[in-house]
Amino acid sequence: MAQGYEVLQMLIPTGGWAIRGNDWEGVGFYEAEPITKKQFEEGFAKYDAWKAEQDKIVEDKKSALLKKLGITEAELELLLA
Repeated sequence: MAQGYEVLQMLIPTGGWAIRGNDWEGVGFYEAEPITKKQFEEGFAKYDAWKAEQDKIVEDKKSALLKKLGITEAELELLLA
């Protein structure tokens, strides 16, 4: 289950907000366009799919770079060790 800060990171990735706790009453907007309580609450249902998509994008970029370099992930780990 997503945490409130994760939902806010998804909905307002540029920041400008703070959250205390995990619910709407703990959200403050300082340098961000405020969202509604409904948007925040609906974000919890959308977070897992969004996060999976973001992880896939990163994995695809990593795979493309490894292919471009002509090395495997194991070889990359050896280089970084």
